[in-house]
Amino acid sequence: MTKRKCVVLSAPSGSGKTTLAKRLLQNTSLPLAFSISATSREPRANEKDGVDYFFIKPEFFQEKIDEGSFLEHEEVYPGIFYGTLRAEVERLWSEGKHVIFDIDVEGGFQIKKQFPDQTITIFIMPPSLEALKGRLTNRDTESTESLKMRLSKAKNEMKSASKFEHIIHNDDLNKAEQELQALVTRFIER
Repeated sequence: MTKRKCVVLSAPSGSGKTTLAKRLLQNTSLPLAFSISATSREPRANEKDGVDYFFIKPEFFQEKIDEGSFLEHEEVYPGIFYGTLRAEVERLWSEGKHVIFDIDVEGGFQIKKQFPDQTITIFIMPPSLEALKGRLTNRDTESTESLKMRLSKAKNEMKSASKFEHIIHNDDLNKAEQELQALVTRFIER
């Protein structure tokens, strides 16, 4: 591999980007690895530290920001930070892997800015805000207040979709997966 590459998947919460990222990783013909993000939020019942996220207490998260430990980070919701640890990406690159990022819109732009020629940005568009609300409600992990926050953020994120190199409409998961596989394969192989 001559150049280590970054595949940025961004979308509103509930759009299917994590599901699509997992399916992309199942393609063993591509040397891909998933960048586990860090967050200051509490884990959900089914989440494991170091598998789903690196769960970091808010005060330690701020210390890591001050130390320059993140390639990108953002306060996504009030008091809730997310970010990509530089050491995680360097570890995956040292293993000869291209890195998939499942991150929010601003984080995706920060990665692209740091690695412009090595990064492809892909926005996963939900069928509609109403469908997105249904998906988030069906997860049964959101309070009324957090659902409101996520939907408000989703509206803003969807306005940013045109700034991405590619937009995949996820109204049919299998079709979206095929489109994503084709885009990423072309990008990795060029």
